[in-house]
Amino acid sequence: MKLSFIFLFFCLCLFGGEIGSQKAGKTRNQKTSAVNSVMSEAYWKLWNPEVQAKIDRDIDKYRKADAVCILKDVSPGTTVTVEQLSHDFKFGAHIFNYNQLGTRERNKRYKDLYGTLFNSATIAFYWKKFEMQPNRPRFREEYWDTEEYWNKSSEPKNEPHWRRPSTDQVVEFCESKGIRLHGHTIIWGNQRWSYPDWMFEQFCPPDEKEKLTKLSKEDIASMTPAQIGELAPVYFKEMEKLFDKRITEIAEYYKGRLHSWDVVNESATDFKGNSITGDPMTKSSYGFMPGDYIYKAFVTANKVFPENVLLNINDYANNENYKNQVTDLLSKGCRIDIMGSQMHLFDPQQCLDIAAGKPVESPQQVWDKMEIISKANLPIHLSEITITAPGDNEQGREIQAVITRNLYRIWFSIEKMMGITWWNVVDDCGAPGEPTTSGLFTRNMEPKPSYYALDMLINHEWKTKMNVKTDNAGILKFRGFRGLYRVMWKDETGQSHELEFYLKNDGDGLKM
Repeated sequence: MKLSFIFLFFCLCLFGGEIGSQKAGKTRNQKTSAVNSVMSEAYWKLWNPEVQAKIDRDIDKYRKADAVCILKDVSPGTTVTVEQLSHDFKFGAHIFNYNQLGTRERNKRYKDLYGTLFNSATIAFYWKKFEMQPNRPRFREEYWDTEEYWNKSSEPKNEPHWRRPSTDQVVEFCESKGIRLHGHTIIWGNQRWSYPDWMFEQFCPPDEKEKLTKLSKEDIASMTPAQIGELAPVYFKEMEKLFDKRITEIAEYYKGRLHSWDVVNESATDFKGNSITGDPMTKSSYGFMPGDYIYKAFVTANKVFPENVLLNINDYANNENYKNQVTDLLSKGCRIDIMGSQMHLFDPQQCLDIAAGKPVESPQQVWDKMEIISKANLPIHLSEITITAPGDNEQGREIQAVITRNLYRIWFSIEKMMGITWWNVVDDCGAPGEPTTSGLFTRNMEPKPSYYALDMLINHEWKTKMNVKTDNAGILKFRGFRGLYRVMWKDETGQSHELEFYLKNDGDGLKM
């Protein structure tokens, strides 16, 4: 199987991106035949050499910078070793299965990914499982959060806190590995996944609850926010208090330890043009929400989080309405630092359609969607992505790997993109209804071709490592991917030197 993975990589390399000095040991025709065995000719017409060339140009334009290092006592023509240590771009994954995979070895392999493949981790703060009892948030680790507990669990999916580890242990782990920490999510209107079970029961009086539960979607759609509020004034008033308490409590507990937060999740469908007055509450999977909850959540977050903590909005909508929602919130004084976007190929048939060359997440479709939300003029975090292997077999896994490689390449080339987060790293570890074969690893933590494809991009093709000679003035100049660098050289006396610097913008470097 390992030989198959290696062979797949060499096949993929035909279609964009330099591979350095790697050699496949196969002829070009043999490679092309192997690729075409899983991806159709129609697919490669969409992802053609012209498209790949544009992606390469944009990667060079938006993800690289020119470094200038003035080194002391260095002769012209001195060889300097340049090594990139980390990426400025955020390559992430959620870390919802921390210590939950059933064996110490699986858990170790899982945790080893953070700091090697991933430099960012999304930590679960879903309200329903974070505060299963009122005023008892699950910050601190208890026995049922330990590796020992999970290793003894015969049915982990049936545990109420599956995929929801207590947060302190995960935060401390990420800090120990130098991983960027992202909290997901603070406020989300979804009753199934977000509201604590006790909220409706405890704070909605019986007469108000009866009125609300009898309403149909049609009833609600015809009502104004004021009319909805008149039906359950106590409940909505208490909801607003609880929202404010939750935001404040999390901010005060962690202060600035997490680098960013999804303040509001998947709210674009609730926006109808004015974020302050809001729109009639909806009765759907999102439940009842105060009409201006999005605006008020950001106002509170702006007050209680430090300025160095980035405030995100996150949604699966990649359309004009989402862009309009964000620009409206910004115009009303909300601080939104990053705009989250999602892409889920949950249905295996979607990936089969992609392989067949149908226009599903085609290059032009990706460019069009990103162009729309880029108009909000904010950095974009591709915050949740799912690419399913259509079948738990070699062909399905290779299809997943090809799609992964090409989509990551085009996402990495988008000007406003600041990070990409893979959603379910391990097969059969998603939420109910999510595919069981969308991981980079099998349930036993065995790497799949998609892992090798991603590792090759992040740790090889997109990581600068070279020997460069200083110019006639003894100055070191090179163009590399943005991130932390180490340079090593010997001065005119033969003494060795080693220094680090961060390359973010053209002209960054060392000035000794």
